Amino acid sequence: MLNNTFQIQFATAEEVPSFLAANYNKIPTGINPTYAHELLKLCLDKEIDFILPLGLSEIQTLAEAQVLFEEYGVEVLSPDKEFLEEIFVLENPSSGVELSVLFNGKSLNNKSDVDQVISGLFTISDEGDDLALCTI
Repeated sequence: MLNNTFQIQFATAEEVPSFLAANYNKIPTGINPTYAHELLKLCLDKEIDFILPLGLSEIQTLAEAQVLFEEYGVEVLSPDKEFLEEIFVLENPSSGVELSVLFNGKSLNNKSDVDQVISGLFTISDEGDDLALCTI
């Protein structure tokens, strides 16, 4: 979705097959107490400007640490902690669901901007007034 606009770095806590290992950076799980710090170090080492967490535990942890990342110029593409408690979460959306990567309400991958200052991976209702946070 974003390869045409951004240089993408992948990171995972999961085991990946050896032939794909060179394409992924190893990180701890989102519930690990060092997760945010390890991810920030990776961002600084690799000069990463945006993080798009896809797991709910990662999103929750990074929502708590957004200020830390912003101090170093790294934008976390996830909802604020307060909004995260209120929003509907859609786990593992089907391939037919249109996804929008939002940064402060502006879409980074299509023209589906929203009137809210919100960031993350969302699906937007046809009317444009309802959002669902998408996780994998």
